[in-house]
This record gives sequence, C-alpha cells and structure tokens, in this order.
Amino acid sequence: MNASQEFPQLFAAVQQLRARSAPEPAALATIVRTSGSTFRRAGARMLVHADGTVTCALAGGCPQRDIVLRAQRAMAERTPALVPYNRESNLDLLMEVGCGGELDVLIEPLVQPADFHFLDVLARLHEERAPASVATVFSRDGEVHTPRPWRLIRHAAGHWTDIPAQGLAQRIHALADVAEAGGAVLERAEADGAQLDVLLEAWRPKPALVVVGYSECALALSRLAHGLGWQTTLVEHVAVARERLNGVGAQLHAAPEMLPEQLPFDRQTAVVVMTHHYERDLAYVQALAPLPLAYLGVIGSRERAGRIRDAVPVSATAIHAPAGLDIGSETAQEIALSVAAEIMAAMRARSGARLSRIEGPIHS
Repeated sequence: MNASQEFPQLFAAVQQLRARSAPEPAALATIVRTSGSTFRRAGARMLVHADGTVTCALAGGCPQRDIVLRAQRAMAERTPALVPYNRESNLDLLMEVGCGGELDVLIEPLVQPADFHFLDVLARLHEERAPASVATVFSRDGEVHTPRPWRLIRHAAGHWTDIPAQGLAQRIHALADVAEAGGAVLERAEADGAQLDVLLEAWRPKPALVVVGYSECALALSRLAHGLGWQTTLVEHVAVARERLNGVGAQLHAAPEMLPEQLPFDRQTAVVVMTHHYERDLAYVQALAPLPLAYLGVIGSRERAGRIRDAVPVSATAIHAPAGLDIGSETAQEIALSVAAEIMAAMRARSGARLSRIEGPIHS
C-alpha cells in the first residue's frame, strides 16, 4: 500500500475525475511483486491520467514513462494488464534506473463505477484512522485477472469484498492474517483448479504527530511533519498569536491530565514533549506514558532526560530522551529534522543507520 500519507492526494485526484460532468478515464498502476532492490515496495500505487500526467509517481525515468504508456493503452482498451520488468522482459528500462531488482506492475483502468468501490472503502477507513488488511487477487494462472482485480478489505468492524464466490472470499479472508504484521506479501490461492496470485497488504492510518509545547523548535517540527503529510497537532501550554501558527496543522490547549482524553492516540501516533520546563514536561510524559504509542520523545539535555526517565520507570512506549538522531543539529529546523527522522525510523522499525553501511535491499 502507498505510504498512507500519500493516499489523500491519490484519492483527491480520483474524486476530481469523478466529479466532472464528462468523467475522464484513468488507470491505477500498482507494484504487485518485487525481487531485489527496486525503486518502490510492493503495494505502491500511481494514478495515471488520460493525458499522461500522474499522481503519486512511482519513479522517474524510463520505467515510469513505459508504465504511463501502457496505462493509456489499458484505458483505451478498458482491459487490465500485468507488466513484468525483469531479465526476460523490459530489462533495459530497469537498467536505466540502476535498481538491480525486478518487479511486476498491475495496471487497471478506472472507467466503470465498480472500479472505484475499493478506493471509497479505503477512504472511509482513512478518515476513521482504522487499520485493515487488503487482499488483491490480480492474476489467474499467470494471466491478469479480468475484467478487474478482486479485492477483500478486512477491518475491525467487518469486511468488504467484490469476490463473487463465497468460498473463495472466505479463503482470501483467512489469508489476510498474513498482512497483519505490516508490509506487503504475495500469496497464492487455488480456485476451480486455477492458481490465483494475491497481494496482501497492511493498511495503516497515516502517521500522527502531537507536539507538546511552544517554541521555535516546536513550530519547526510541526511544520516539517505537516509538510510530510502527517496528521499534526500542536498542543500549546501558553497563549500564542494565531499568525505564528501557519502551517503547523491543528492546535489544541490541553492540560497534561486532559490530553489523553482530547486526542485519539493510537499505534501510529508519535508525541514529542518540548515545553522546556521540567515539571511541565514531566507532567505530560506521566499522562502519556500509559498509552501505547508509536513514539514518545522529550527534548532536553541528557541530565534532564535521565531525570524524566527515572521519574517514569514504567511506560507502555519506550521514552526517547533526548529525542532525535545524532546529526549535529544546531538550528530549530535541524533539530526538527533530527527528531522527525528518529520518529520515522521508530514507526517503521528501522535503525536509522547510514544506508552506505547497511547490506541488503534499501526497500525491504
């Protein structure tokens, strides 16, 4: 699945197409299989418009141009396509990008109302910050599934599917467990003697960041996160002039003990406490420590951070104090970059180490 902060942009473009008096066709290009080092992970999607422009580009260079051309052909023919980029097909296009890996791309035209239904379901889940598992049946015995892929979307409140056979839908529903751990996984299912390829993906709410405090660093971090597409909230402990808060996302006044009740904290939420007042910082950390968060950080010196950790010995989330990665930050913007990078690494279970010192695929 696309990084969840990309989805609103993709869906907004789809809605603009549907709102026109004479809707134009479009096509959705999805990476369904990868091997080795590739420019995006399986599950990444790009919307191709009839004029060749794109929303949520997959990559630059020749592969993307080729995907766009094939998408325009799929729109004209109203037929999906499954395009391999490997040593047997289209290797020259991958060589220009220099990734060294292989991938398959599913291209499905968006023409009929039914073609959009699964996007409407995902949009509702996105608004509700509801996690889900998404299964896409995209090929049958190696050939693209027509007239469109089948999908099953499973979430806490139930599931949605356009798979017509109940027995197959039940088997795909059971397969969706594989996607719960995150990422994208390719599985196979059998139906009527045929082998079906199924892409399983974990659908997660987009990252949310709550910045507690008001300072140049707090503003810089809020603006950076907002620019990254994260759902951002600045919790102010002092009165702030409105003109100072442009581009920071939502704003909220909340005492420490009331904050857990005023925002929907979840496993995709990071919190950074930076009021620059020890007792106030400690009060917010103590109120937030019982919550299962993606990240809980505190700005400050090592001595001050140690005092806070000692005062909060038990926390549902590891307390990152001092918050941030060691990149030599000096300015407010550099400190914001350091903290945002650590948050992203924590959310995606990565080390934050230099890529030049890590073996193996970058996108794994």
